[in-house]
Amino acid sequence: MIMIVSKNPYTGEEVFSTKEFSLKEIEASLEAANESFKSWKNTSFKERAGLMEKAATELEKNKNDYANTITLEMGKPITQSIAEIEKCAWVCRYYAEHAEEHLQNEIIETDAEKSYISYEPLGVVLAVMPWNYPFWQVFRFAAPALMAGNVGLLKHASNVMQSAANIQKVFENAGFPKNTFINIPVSSDKIEHIIKDKRVKAVSLTGSKPAGSAVASTAGEHIKKSLLELGGSNALVVFEDANITKAVDTCVQARFQNMGQSCIAGKRLLLHKSIEKEFLEEFVKKIKALKSGDPMNEDTFLGVMAREDLAEELEDQVKRSVKEGANIMLGGNRKGTFFEPTILTKVTREMPVFREETFGPVIGVTTFESEEEAVGLVNSSDFGLGVSIFTEDRTRAERLVPQFEDGAVFVNDLVKSDPRLPFGGTKISGYGRELSMHGIREFVNKKTVYFNQY
Repeated sequence: MIMIVSKNPYTGEEVFSTKEFSLKEIEASLEAANESFKSWKNTSFKERAGLMEKAATELEKNKNDYANTITLEMGKPITQSIAEIEKCAWVCRYYAEHAEEHLQNEIIETDAEKSYISYEPLGVVLAVMPWNYPFWQVFRFAAPALMAGNVGLLKHASNVMQSAANIQKVFENAGFPKNTFINIPVSSDKIEHIIKDKRVKAVSLTGSKPAGSAVASTAGEHIKKSLLELGGSNALVVFEDANITKAVDTCVQARFQNMGQSCIAGKRLLLHKSIEKEFLEEFVKKIKALKSGDPMNEDTFLGVMAREDLAEELEDQVKRSVKEGANIMLGGNRKGTFFEPTILTKVTREMPVFREETFGPVIGVTTFESEEEAVGLVNSSDFGLGVSIFTEDRTRAERLVPQFEDGAVFVNDLVKSDPRLPFGGTKISGYGRELSMHGIREFVNKKTVYFNQY
């Protein structure tokens, strides 16, 4: 019997353990999900919406318990964990209210008596999800997928297995039919087997480039739809006319919330040369004021990283960058799973902290002197998830937006996901879109219907 164990990254203590599913149990889950789809696909939007509203209520009613588990399993500060649960309730309500509108038949005028596009569910969809936002990443998949009439299978990260079990509990407590959403506790080596199964019609993955490549390869081999939301190395671009105080506050949040463990965190700070000194003085001051400590304390902003190996990897990226000429302005030290908030200056585009994704509380600073140079620095990344630009000049912002190759451009704000807006990237940040009308239409059969009269 193989056990999957969650450990508290702050204390090192075991939080939760569960038995990994055998191939026989995986088979039973696949069959149960497939059988559930046969009836679930025929339910009305009204019925689905009522259940999704109950899921939102369940999340809000038990948000402290669910948040405590997130914090214990992966170290997110408790106030940020509660906010994550609240956001999940929001996405449930968004799709409860808008799914029918997003998926109504789209009439197309042709020479037919009647022609339209209908949006019909695909079937069983596998979600392979990460640990950094253990509830939110799943719910932004599950809410639209279930409202579209699909059935969800969850393969969650091994260090957040209690959160995974809690997510299934949310749907069960809300009254969803049995096996409409199934958590399958398995290790990554079982993913290929599950994707290959004929009952699985599509797969959504949020994770690393290697994981995305492997999933896309298997899905492609079996001609199945896949959606990939992969890493990011978002730039925070501060122009000379920006409101420095507000930009500093936003950049602190963009880089250091959730200990910087976010695909959409601002990881590369690009400053106009004329404001570098002023900006960094305020930036350092604000970062030093962030309280670190026990993630269960309400006033903690900086907890710990989710695993020690992740902190070690970040430490290696910093050391390699320093060796290539970067300067440590703040931090740079690691103790177990805690990594000090770190600023590196004199960063060039060849350095690891610029080229690679830094999944933790480290930010590299690079200066520029012109708009063209700034755009070139942003687009030189292999990633393309999002970019934030800070300027008081709306005309400049409107002019620059089309020049960025990313999936999102945020002006005077941090890049964030919102149920009302599509979310996804370009280049090695993945393909496809989650959220909004575009997200719910990812896992449907866009069927052309054409009526003629003889």
